[in-house]
Amino acid sequence: LSLQQDVIAGFLYAILILVVFHPLVDLIDNFNLTYKYSPLIIISCWEMAAVEQVEEQLAGLRIAGRCEPGEEPAYLLDIHTSRATQAGSSRLVAVSCSNESLRVHERHSLRFLRQFRGGGGLAGVRFAHTSDSLVFSACSQGTVRCWDVRSATQKPVQVFSGYPSNAFISFDVSCSDLIVCAGTEKVEKDAFLVFWDARGVTDCASATKEPLGVYSESHNDDITKICFHPVKPNLVVSGSTDGLVNVFDINKDNEDDALISTCNSDSSVSSLGWSGEDYKQVYCTTHDEGFCWWDLAQLDTEEPITLLHVLDARESVCTENHSLHYLVGGWYHEKAGKLFLVGGTSTGDIHLISCSTDGLSLVGTLCGGHSATVRSFCWSPTDESLLTGGEDAQLLLWKPGAVERSLTKKASLKISSSVQKRVRVHNTSLKSRKK
Repeated sequence: LSLQQDVIAGFLYAILILVVFHPLVDLIDNFNLTYKYSPLIIISCWEMAAVEQVEEQLAGLRIAGRCEPGEEPAYLLDIHTSRATQAGSSRLVAVSCSNESLRVHERHSLRFLRQFRGGGGLAGVRFAHTSDSLVFSACSQGTVRCWDVRSATQKPVQVFSGYPSNAFISFDVSCSDLIVCAGTEKVEKDAFLVFWDARGVTDCASATKEPLGVYSESHNDDITKICFHPVKPNLVVSGSTDGLVNVFDINKDNEDDALISTCNSDSSVSSLGWSGEDYKQVYCTTHDEGFCWWDLAQLDTEEPITLLHVLDARESVCTENHSLHYLVGGWYHEKAGKLFLVGGTSTGDIHLISCSTDGLSLVGTLCGGHSATVRSFCWSPTDESLLTGGEDAQLLLWKPGAVERSLTKKASLKISSSVQKRVRVHNTSLKSRKK
Protein backbone atom coordinates (compact mmCIF):
# COMPACT_ATOMS: atom_id res chain seq x y z
CA LEU A 1 0.00 0.00 0.00
CA SER A 2 1.13 3.55 -0.64
CA LEU A 3 1.62 5.97 2.25
CA GLN A 4 -1.56 7.83 1.27
CA GLN A 5 -3.57 4.62 1.36
CA ASP A 6 -2.08 3.77 4.76
CA VAL A 7 -3.13 7.17 6.17
CA ILE A 8 -6.71 6.83 4.86
CA ALA A 9 -7.01 3.23 6.09
CA GLY A 10 -5.66 4.14 9.51
CA PHE A 11 -8.04 7.09 9.82
CA LEU A 12 -11.08 4.99 8.88
CA TYR A 13 -9.92 2.25 11.24
CA ALA A 14 -9.69 4.76 14.12
CA ILE A 15 -13.21 6.10 13.38
CA LEU A 16 -14.58 2.55 13.36
CA ILE A 17 -12.97 1.84 16.73
CA LEU A 18 -14.51 4.99 18.23
CA VAL A 19 -17.98 4.11 16.88
CA VAL A 20 -17.82 0.56 18.20
CA PHE A 21 -16.41 1.50 21.58
CA HIS A 22 -18.35 4.75 22.10
CA PRO A 23 -20.41 3.15 24.91
CA LEU A 24 -17.14 2.43 26.70
CA VAL A 25 -16.27 6.11 26.50
CA ASP A 26 -19.61 6.93 28.15
CA LEU A 27 -18.83 4.38 30.84
CA ILE A 28 -15.46 5.99 31.47
CA ASP A 29 -17.19 9.38 31.75
CA ASN A 30 -19.50 7.95 34.39
CA PHE A 31 -16.41 7.18 36.45
CA ASN A 32 -15.52 10.89 36.41
CA LEU A 33 -12.81 10.44 33.75
CA THR A 34 -12.72 12.96 30.93
CA TYR A 35 -12.82 12.42 27.19
CA LYS A 36 -9.18 13.41 27.03
CA TYR A 37 -8.34 9.69 26.88
CA SER A 38 -10.11 9.15 23.55
CA PRO A 39 -7.21 10.66 21.50
CA LEU A 40 -4.96 8.09 23.15
CA ILE A 41 -7.28 5.37 21.87
CA ILE A 42 -7.01 6.81 18.35
CA ILE A 43 -3.21 6.96 18.54
CA SER A 44 -2.97 3.44 19.92
CA CYS A 45 -5.25 2.04 17.22
CA TRP A 46 -3.31 3.89 14.52
CA GLU A 47 0.00 2.48 15.77
CA MET A 48 -1.38 -1.05 15.97
CA ALA A 49 -2.79 -0.81 12.44
CA ALA A 50 0.52 0.52 11.07
CA VAL A 51 2.54 -2.25 12.72
CA GLU A 52 0.15 -4.94 11.47
CA GLN A 53 0.34 -3.61 7.92
CA VAL A 54 4.14 -3.50 7.99
CA GLU A 55 4.37 -7.03 9.36
CA GLU A 56 1.99 -8.27 6.63
CA GLN A 57 4.15 -6.57 3.99
CA LEU A 58 7.29 -8.17 5.40
CA ALA A 59 5.68 -11.60 5.45
CA GLY A 60 4.64 -11.00 1.83
CA LEU A 61 8.12 -10.26 0.52
CA ARG A 62 8.91 -12.23 -2.63
CA ILE A 63 11.90 -12.46 -4.96
CA ALA A 64 11.92 -9.55 -7.42
CA GLY A 65 15.47 -9.95 -8.71
CA ARG A 66 18.40 -12.33 -8.56
CA CYS A 67 22.05 -11.77 -9.38
CA GLU A 68 23.72 -15.05 -10.25
CA PRO A 69 27.29 -15.78 -9.10
CA GLY A 70 30.08 -14.61 -11.36
CA GLU A 71 33.09 -16.49 -12.61
CA GLU A 72 34.66 -16.31 -9.16
CA PRO A 73 31.95 -17.25 -6.60
CA ALA A 74 32.42 -15.84 -3.11
CA TYR A 75 30.53 -15.34 0.12
CA LEU A 76 28.64 -12.03 0.21
CA LEU A 77 29.63 -10.62 3.59
CA ASP A 78 28.16 -7.11 3.65
CA ILE A 79 25.69 -5.06 1.58
CA HIS A 80 25.01 -1.32 1.43
CA THR A 81 22.99 0.89 -0.93
CA SER A 82 23.48 4.46 -2.08
CA ARG A 83 20.84 7.09 -1.36
CA ALA A 84 20.56 8.57 -4.89
CA THR A 85 20.96 12.09 -3.52
CA GLN A 86 21.87 13.60 -6.89
CA ALA A 87 19.22 14.38 -9.52
CA GLY A 88 19.13 11.86 -12.33
CA SER A 89 21.37 9.36 -10.59
CA SER A 90 20.35 5.75 -10.04
CA ARG A 91 20.75 3.90 -6.78
CA LEU A 92 23.64 1.49 -6.49
CA VAL A 93 24.43 -1.57 -4.38
CA ALA A 94 27.92 -2.31 -3.04
CA VAL A 95 28.82 -5.80 -1.81
CA SER A 96 31.96 -6.91 0.01
CA CYS A 97 33.00 -10.48 -0.81
CA SER A 98 35.15 -13.17 0.77
CA ASN A 99 37.59 -13.11 -2.17
CA GLU A 100 38.72 -9.62 -1.07
CA SER A 101 36.72 -7.86 -3.79
CA LEU A 102 34.12 -5.10 -3.67
CA ARG A 103 31.36 -5.37 -6.28
CA VAL A 104 28.97 -2.65 -7.44
CA HIS A 105 25.52 -3.41 -8.90
CA GLU A 106 22.62 -1.38 -10.21
CA ARG A 107 19.98 -1.27 -7.48
CA HIS A 108 16.77 -2.30 -9.24
CA SER A 109 18.04 -4.78 -11.83
CA LEU A 110 21.02 -6.05 -9.76
CA ARG A 111 23.03 -5.75 -12.98
CA PHE A 112 26.78 -6.05 -12.26
CA LEU A 113 28.62 -2.79 -13.00
CA ARG A 114 32.20 -3.10 -11.79
CA GLN A 115 34.58 -4.56 -9.25
CA PHE A 116 37.39 -3.24 -7.04
CA ARG A 117 40.11 -5.21 -5.28
CA GLY A 118 40.18 -4.22 -1.63
CA GLY A 119 43.77 -5.08 -0.75
CA GLY A 120 43.14 -7.63 2.01
CA GLY A 121 40.16 -9.20 3.72
CA LEU A 122 37.32 -6.67 3.70
CA ALA A 123 35.54 -5.62 6.88
CA GLY A 124 32.38 -4.09 5.45
CA VAL A 125 31.25 -1.58 2.85
CA ARG A 126 29.53 1.83 3.14
CA PHE A 127 28.37 4.44 0.63
CA ALA A 128 28.91 8.08 1.49
CA HIS A 129 25.71 9.73 2.72
CA THR A 130 26.12 12.83 0.56
CA SER A 131 27.41 11.22 -2.65
CA ASP A 132 26.12 8.38 -4.83
CA SER A 133 29.52 7.62 -6.33
CA LEU A 134 31.79 7.29 -3.29
CA VAL A 135 31.99 3.99 -1.45
CA PHE A 136 34.23 3.04 1.50
CA SER A 137 35.74 -0.30 2.52
CA ALA A 138 38.05 -1.32 5.36
CA CYS A 139 40.58 -4.13 5.17
CA SER A 140 42.73 -6.33 7.33
CA GLN A 141 45.89 -4.65 6.02
CA GLY A 142 45.26 -1.58 8.15
CA THR A 143 43.58 0.83 5.73
CA VAL A 144 40.15 2.23 4.95
CA ARG A 145 39.79 3.05 1.26
CA CYS A 146 37.39 5.29 -0.61
CA TRP A 147 36.49 4.36 -4.20
CA ASP A 148 34.79 6.41 -6.90
CA VAL A 149 32.49 4.13 -8.91
CA ARG A 150 32.69 6.59 -11.85
CA SER A 151 36.47 6.30 -12.07
CA ALA A 152 38.00 4.27 -14.88
CA THR A 153 40.93 3.20 -12.69
CA GLN A 154 41.19 0.58 -9.96
CA LYS A 155 42.91 3.00 -7.58
CA PRO A 156 41.08 4.42 -4.55
CA VAL A 157 40.58 8.18 -4.49
CA GLN A 158 41.54 8.25 -0.81
CA VAL A 159 43.37 5.93 1.58
CA PHE A 160 42.98 6.28 5.35
CA SER A 161 45.99 4.55 6.88
CA GLY A 162 46.15 3.13 10.39
CA TYR A 163 49.13 2.38 12.58
CA PRO A 164 51.56 -0.44 11.63
CA SER A 165 49.98 -3.15 13.80
CA ASN A 166 46.36 -2.34 12.92
CA ALA A 167 44.16 -4.97 11.27
CA PHE A 168 40.69 -3.51 10.77
CA ILE A 169 37.69 -5.80 11.20
CA SER A 170 34.94 -3.14 11.47
CA PHE A 171 34.28 0.44 10.41
CA ASP A 172 31.63 3.07 9.71
CA VAL A 173 31.24 6.61 8.33
CA SER A 174 29.38 9.35 10.22
CA CYS A 175 26.05 10.57 8.81
CA SER A 176 27.70 13.89 7.89
CA ASP A 177 30.55 12.10 6.06
CA LEU A 178 33.02 14.06 8.21
CA ILE A 179 34.50 11.22 10.28
CA VAL A 180 35.59 7.67 9.48
CA CYS A 181 36.09 5.25 12.38
CA ALA A 182 37.55 1.72 12.24
CA GLY A 183 37.96 -0.99 14.88
CA THR A 184 40.97 -3.26 15.17
CA GLU A 185 41.79 -6.78 16.18
CA LYS A 186 43.43 -7.12 19.55
CA VAL A 187 47.23 -7.05 19.29
CA GLU A 188 48.97 -8.04 22.51
CA LYS A 189 46.86 -6.06 25.02
CA ASP A 190 45.52 -3.35 22.73
CA ALA A 191 42.34 -2.91 20.66
CA PHE A 192 41.77 0.50 19.07
CA LEU A 193 39.03 2.68 17.67
CA VAL A 194 40.87 4.75 15.04
CA PHE A 195 39.43 8.05 13.72
CA TRP A 196 40.12 10.07 10.54
CA ASP A 197 38.92 13.36 9.09
CA ALA A 198 37.04 12.38 5.92
CA ARG A 199 36.59 15.87 4.50
CA GLY A 200 37.98 16.68 1.07
CA VAL A 201 38.04 13.10 -0.19
CA THR A 202 37.75 13.96 -3.87
CA ASP A 203 40.21 16.85 -3.59
CA CYS A 204 43.07 14.61 -2.47
CA ALA A 205 43.02 11.84 -5.06
CA SER A 206 45.17 8.86 -4.05
CA ALA A 207 46.49 10.76 -1.04
CA THR A 208 46.96 8.99 2.28
CA LYS A 209 45.41 10.41 5.42
CA GLU A 210 46.82 9.83 8.89
CA PRO A 211 44.55 9.24 11.91
CA LEU A 212 43.16 12.05 14.01
CA GLY A 213 43.59 9.84 17.06
CA VAL A 214 42.44 6.66 18.78
CA TYR A 215 40.38 5.36 21.70
CA SER A 216 42.37 2.60 23.38
CA GLU A 217 40.97 2.08 26.89
CA SER A 218 37.31 1.16 26.40
CA HIS A 219 37.66 -2.33 24.85
CA ASN A 220 40.10 -5.11 25.69
CA ASP A 221 39.39 -7.46 22.78
CA ASP A 222 38.60 -7.43 19.03
CA ILE A 223 36.25 -4.56 18.08
CA THR A 224 33.82 -6.39 15.84
CA LYS A 225 31.23 -3.69 15.02
CA ILE A 226 31.01 0.11 14.79
CA CYS A 227 27.85 2.11 14.03
CA PHE A 228 27.43 5.89 13.92
CA HIS A 229 24.11 7.44 14.97
CA PRO A 230 21.76 7.90 11.96
CA VAL A 231 21.24 11.65 12.55
CA LYS A 232 23.77 12.77 15.19
CA PRO A 233 27.29 12.60 13.72
CA ASN A 234 28.95 12.94 17.12
CA LEU A 235 27.51 9.69 18.51
CA VAL A 236 29.00 6.28 17.75
CA VAL A 237 28.50 2.83 19.29
CA SER A 238 31.05 0.01 19.26
CA GLY A 239 30.85 -3.69 20.10
CA SER A 240 33.56 -6.21 20.89
CA THR A 241 34.28 -9.83 21.67
CA ASP A 242 34.81 -8.63 25.24
CA GLY A 243 31.01 -8.43 25.45
CA LEU A 244 30.88 -4.65 25.88
CA VAL A 245 28.76 -2.23 23.84
CA ASN A 246 30.12 1.31 24.30
CA VAL A 247 28.44 4.57 23.30
CA PHE A 248 30.69 7.60 22.69
CA ASP A 249 30.22 11.33 22.11
CA ILE A 250 33.29 12.07 19.99
CA ASN A 251 32.87 15.84 20.43
CA LYS A 252 34.37 15.46 23.90
CA ASP A 253 38.03 16.20 24.46
CA ASN A 254 39.18 12.76 25.65
CA GLU A 255 38.11 9.13 25.73
CA ASP A 256 37.01 9.12 29.38
CA ASP A 257 34.65 12.06 28.86
CA ALA A 258 33.48 10.70 25.50
CA LEU A 259 32.27 7.38 26.96
CA ILE A 260 28.56 7.96 27.63
CA SER A 261 27.47 4.43 28.41
CA THR A 262 28.82 0.90 28.69
CA CYS A 263 26.36 -1.97 28.25
CA ASN A 264 27.31 -5.61 28.79
CA SER A 265 25.94 -8.24 26.41
CA ASP A 266 27.66 -11.06 28.35
CA SER A 267 28.90 -12.46 25.04
CA SER A 268 30.80 -11.66 21.85
CA VAL A 269 29.05 -8.94 19.80
CA SER A 270 28.31 -9.87 16.18
CA SER A 271 26.11 -6.93 15.09
CA LEU A 272 24.63 -3.76 16.55
CA GLY A 273 22.59 -0.70 15.67
CA TRP A 274 20.34 2.16 16.77
CA SER A 275 16.56 2.03 17.17
CA GLY A 276 13.57 3.69 18.79
CA GLU A 277 12.10 7.18 18.60
CA ASP A 278 14.90 9.67 17.84
CA TYR A 279 17.19 6.61 17.84
CA LYS A 280 17.78 6.70 21.58
CA GLN A 281 18.02 2.90 21.85
CA VAL A 282 20.89 0.54 21.08
CA TYR A 283 20.68 -3.18 20.32
CA CYS A 284 23.13 -5.97 19.52
CA THR A 285 23.22 -9.63 18.53
CA THR A 286 25.94 -12.00 19.69
CA HIS A 287 27.96 -14.79 18.13
CA ASP A 288 26.10 -17.38 20.20
CA GLU A 289 22.75 -16.04 18.86
CA GLY A 290 21.82 -13.87 21.83
CA PHE A 291 20.06 -10.50 21.66
CA CYS A 292 20.31 -7.40 23.87
CA TRP A 293 18.36 -4.14 23.71
CA TRP A 294 18.96 -1.00 25.79
CA ASP A 295 17.23 2.39 26.18
CA LEU A 296 19.77 5.21 26.55
CA ALA A 297 16.97 7.64 27.41
CA GLN A 298 16.87 5.95 30.84
CA LEU A 299 20.52 6.67 31.66
CA ASP A 300 19.69 9.63 33.90
CA THR A 301 16.63 8.04 35.50
CA GLU A 302 16.03 5.29 38.02
CA GLU A 303 14.35 3.11 35.39
CA PRO A 304 16.25 0.03 34.15
CA ILE A 305 18.16 0.62 30.91
CA THR A 306 17.71 -2.95 29.62
CA LEU A 307 14.59 -3.42 27.50
CA LEU A 308 15.22 -7.07 26.60
CA HIS A 309 17.97 -9.65 27.03
CA VAL A 310 17.57 -12.97 25.23
CA LEU A 311 20.29 -15.53 25.90
CA ASP A 312 19.49 -17.67 22.84
CA ALA A 313 17.07 -16.50 20.16
CA ARG A 314 16.98 -20.03 18.74
CA GLU A 315 15.08 -21.15 21.82
CA SER A 316 12.75 -18.15 22.11
CA VAL A 317 11.55 -17.80 18.49
CA CYS A 318 8.93 -20.42 17.68
CA THR A 319 8.75 -21.65 14.09
CA GLU A 320 6.41 -24.29 12.75
CA ASN A 321 8.40 -25.97 9.99
CA HIS A 322 11.71 -24.12 9.93
CA SER A 323 14.05 -23.88 12.90
CA LEU A 324 16.14 -20.78 13.60
CA HIS A 325 19.86 -21.50 13.28
CA TYR A 326 21.42 -18.02 13.50
CA LEU A 327 20.85 -14.26 13.61
CA VAL A 328 22.28 -11.94 10.95
CA GLY A 329 21.39 -8.52 12.38
CA GLY A 330 18.55 -6.03 12.71
CA TRP A 331 17.05 -2.79 11.46
CA TYR A 332 14.66 -0.18 12.85
CA HIS A 333 11.51 0.34 10.77
CA GLU A 334 10.69 4.04 11.15
CA LYS A 335 7.20 3.78 9.65
CA ALA A 336 6.13 1.09 12.11
CA GLY A 337 8.31 2.41 14.93
CA LYS A 338 9.52 -1.13 15.47
CA LEU A 339 12.76 -3.08 15.59
CA PHE A 340 13.09 -6.20 13.43
CA LEU A 341 15.77 -8.91 13.31
CA VAL A 342 16.85 -11.09 10.39
CA GLY A 343 17.82 -14.70 11.03
CA GLY A 344 17.81 -17.91 9.07
CA THR A 345 18.66 -21.54 8.50
CA SER A 346 21.68 -23.27 7.02
CA THR A 347 19.57 -24.18 3.97
CA GLY A 348 18.91 -20.53 3.08
CA ASP A 349 15.47 -19.80 4.55
CA ILE A 350 15.22 -16.30 6.02
CA HIS A 351 13.29 -15.55 9.22
CA LEU A 352 11.97 -12.03 9.90
CA ILE A 353 11.58 -11.46 13.64
CA SER A 354 9.71 -8.72 15.52
CA CYS A 355 11.15 -7.31 18.76
CA SER A 356 9.18 -6.05 21.74
CA THR A 357 9.87 -5.72 25.45
CA ASP A 358 7.82 -8.91 25.87
CA GLY A 359 10.19 -10.92 23.67
CA LEU A 360 10.86 -12.00 20.09
CA SER A 361 8.19 -13.26 17.69
CA LEU A 362 8.32 -14.61 14.14
CA VAL A 363 6.76 -12.35 11.48
CA GLY A 364 7.39 -14.50 8.44
CA THR A 365 9.79 -16.80 6.60
CA LEU A 366 11.19 -16.11 3.12
CA CYS A 367 11.80 -19.37 1.24
CA GLY A 368 12.94 -20.40 -2.21
CA GLY A 369 15.76 -17.90 -2.56
CA HIS A 370 19.09 -18.83 -1.02
CA SER A 371 20.45 -22.36 -0.77
CA ALA A 372 22.99 -21.72 2.01
CA THR A 373 23.56 -19.51 5.05
CA VAL A 374 22.63 -15.85 4.59
CA ARG A 375 25.49 -13.60 5.69
CA SER A 376 24.25 -10.08 4.93
CA PHE A 377 21.18 -7.95 4.23
CA CYS A 378 20.17 -4.34 3.65
CA TRP A 379 16.68 -2.91 4.17
CA SER A 380 15.50 -0.07 1.90
CA PRO A 381 12.76 2.11 3.44
CA THR A 382 12.26 3.94 0.13
CA ASP A 383 10.54 1.05 -1.65
CA GLU A 384 10.27 -1.25 1.40
CA SER A 385 12.48 -3.91 -0.15
CA LEU A 386 15.14 -6.22 1.21
CA LEU A 387 18.51 -7.18 -0.26
CA THR A 388 20.17 -10.39 0.92
CA GLY A 389 23.47 -12.13 0.21
CA GLY A 390 24.92 -15.38 1.42
CA GLU A 391 27.30 -18.30 1.15
CA ASP A 392 25.65 -19.43 -2.09
CA ALA A 393 27.20 -16.31 -3.74
CA GLN A 394 23.75 -15.00 -4.74
CA LEU A 395 22.46 -11.45 -4.31
CA LEU A 396 18.65 -11.35 -4.03
CA LEU A 397 16.13 -8.50 -4.07
CA TRP A 398 12.85 -9.06 -2.20
CA LYS A 399 9.77 -6.86 -2.65
CA PRO A 400 6.17 -7.09 -1.36
CA GLY A 401 4.09 -9.25 -3.66
CA ALA A 402 6.78 -9.57 -6.33
CA VAL A 403 6.77 -12.45 -8.82
CA GLU A 404 10.09 -13.83 -10.05
CA ARG A 405 10.25 -15.16 -13.59
CA SER A 406 11.77 -18.42 -12.40
CA LEU A 407 10.67 -19.59 -8.97
CA THR A 408 12.89 -22.66 -9.00
CA LYS A 409 15.25 -22.65 -6.04
CA LYS A 410 18.81 -22.65 -7.23
CA ALA A 411 21.04 -25.61 -6.51
CA SER A 412 23.45 -25.12 -3.66
CA LEU A 413 26.41 -23.03 -4.68
CA LYS A 414 28.03 -23.14 -1.26
CA ILE A 415 31.75 -22.98 -1.83
CA SER A 416 34.83 -24.04 0.06
CA SER A 417 35.88 -20.58 1.17
CA SER A 418 38.97 -19.60 3.10
CA VAL A 419 37.03 -16.79 4.74
CA GLN A 420 36.98 -16.88 8.50
CA LYS A 421 35.25 -14.36 10.72
CA ARG A 422 38.15 -12.44 12.20
CA VAL A 423 36.71 -12.57 15.69
CA ARG A 424 36.97 -14.89 18.64
CA VAL A 425 33.70 -16.26 19.94
CA HIS A 426 33.07 -15.67 23.63
CA ASN A 427 34.13 -18.80 25.47
CA THR A 428 31.40 -18.78 28.10
CA SER A 429 28.97 -21.58 27.31
CA LEU A 430 25.23 -21.03 27.21
CA LYS A 431 24.76 -23.66 29.90
CA SER A 432 27.05 -21.93 32.36
CA ARG A 433 25.52 -18.54 31.61
CA LYS A 434 22.05 -19.87 32.36
CA LYS A 435 23.31 -21.16 35.70
